[in-house]
Amino acid sequence: MPKLYEYLGLVILFYSNEHEPIHVHCKYQDKESKAEIIFNNGVFDKIKIKKVPGKNPLDIKNLNLFKKFVEVYRDDIINKWIDFFVYNKEIISEKITKRI
Repeated sequence: MPKLYEYLGLVILFYSNEHEPIHVHCKYQDKESKAEIIFNNGVFDKIKIKKVPGKNPLDIKNLNLFKKFVEVYRDDIINKWIDFFVYNKEIISEKITKRI
């Protein structure tokens, strides 16, 4: 379960047995949501926030922080997905302290 980023208390990660579409999970305390990066005919379409079964979703404030983070770091998340799931490379976690 590689942790990708820490951002203002949010932990953004992949689970090691993931599936497409490309997505990341975000945990804050005992809450968790995920963001899917959706493409249509190979072109970025949207970011879709979803609930994680069996988990309480992030509160609205942290959900908005998470969505904005994924919007800004979308390309980096995609590259990390490819590195981890296609090339089996280790992911180095980043701590981001500057608000975006």
